[in-house]
Amino acid sequence: MEAYECFKDLAIILISAKLLGLAAKKLKAPQVVGQIAAGLIIGPSLLGFVQQSDFLAMLAEIGVVILMFSAGLETNLRELVKTGPVAVTIACAGVFVPLALGTALYGCFYGFSPIGSDEFLKGLFIGTIMTATSVSITVQALRELGHLKGKVGTIIVSSAIIDDVIGIIVLTFVIGFKSADAKPLDVVIKTALFIVFSFAVGFAVYLLFKFLDKRSFHHRRIPIFGLALCLTMAFCAEKFFGIADITGAYVAGIILCNLRDAEYIAGKMDISGYMLFGPVFFASIGLKTSFDGFSMRLLWFSLAFVAVALLSKIIGCGAAAKVWKFNNKDALKVGVGMMTRGEVALIVAQKGLAVGMVTSEYFTSVILLILCSSVASPILLKLLYRGENKSDNTLSSGESMDLDETEEVYAEY
Repeated sequence: MEAYECFKDLAIILISAKLLGLAAKKLKAPQVVGQIAAGLIIGPSLLGFVQQSDFLAMLAEIGVVILMFSAGLETNLRELVKTGPVAVTIACAGVFVPLALGTALYGCFYGFSPIGSDEFLKGLFIGTIMTATSVSITVQALRELGHLKGKVGTIIVSSAIIDDVIGIIVLTFVIGFKSADAKPLDVVIKTALFIVFSFAVGFAVYLLFKFLDKRSFHHRRIPIFGLALCLTMAFCAEKFFGIADITGAYVAGIILCNLRDAEYIAGKMDISGYMLFGPVFFASIGLKTSFDGFSMRLLWFSLAFVAVALLSKIIGCGAAAKVWKFNNKDALKVGVGMMTRGEVALIVAQKGLAVGMVTSEYFTSVILLILCSSVASPILLKLLYRGENKSDNTLSSGESMDLDETEEVYAEY
């Protein structure tokens, strides 16, 4: 491909992704769904205006790294500490129930294989995709209903943050086992070493950034150094520890999330992500989605995948809420609020494709899950809250301030 051809491809991707993203927003669906649809329409599967290339693949990889860095920056560690054991319990159940049921679902359709085999790892990865939670749609629904700052709303948001952290750890382990010569002990050791490395480097880097932040508050050099840290951590994770680059990027965001300038850094990352890397990443998923291997078996699997993914969050998170003495209705609200999926599920699926753990036709299942959960969750929450008084004004002013900060974590892309 001639070098100048990439400019035409990028122009087509940006225009189509923006237009279909706006169309999706009008239909009350996440904009990322429209961007994926844009890639599908302009890609080889339909119109063929844009073909996959190494250049677009590299831009997409940078995009996913920046997205995960931004997610880490927007993590509210203070909120996690405040909610404590309740949110942790709900998040753990919201990860491990979908993980187990997703693995079992793959076995039911494609056969149960010995633990450690490639087929078992594929099933485990399908479960890993189900662990992701994205509550941007839930946050908007709760805000409109007037219950975002209530007890249930606070728990949902806090649990979703912890859910993402645990999900990234699970992804790290699963991908670590993909290597042909991988041994369970080696994977555990490498992961442990990366955690130690992250704490040691993170503490030193945080102090350095805190010093820079004090001297150059809101200066553009801070986001530049932050992006350099993100890329360095992504490189070190893959190169020295055999861990997904997105894990390194997420940790880089966590390291900087308590800086005064964390929101400023995230804002600068959003500009590049919104303008170029984000649309290219999500459109690239559409470009890679293939219908060549599509069959009735895959159709039935996709439908079962969506059903299991939705129910597993309701069962896991709802049961954990019951352990903490939530009544049946509130426990159901927690489960429904945690069942939405978004960009994190796509990022996990994309990583699985890159390392050969899934094939491109499974993106159909993930996209269908995002659509169904985005539509179903707000409707069910509205039904569950019917007849209840708004609770957003029942908290103290201090609590309201903290929750307002938390809302920003899940501002829709």
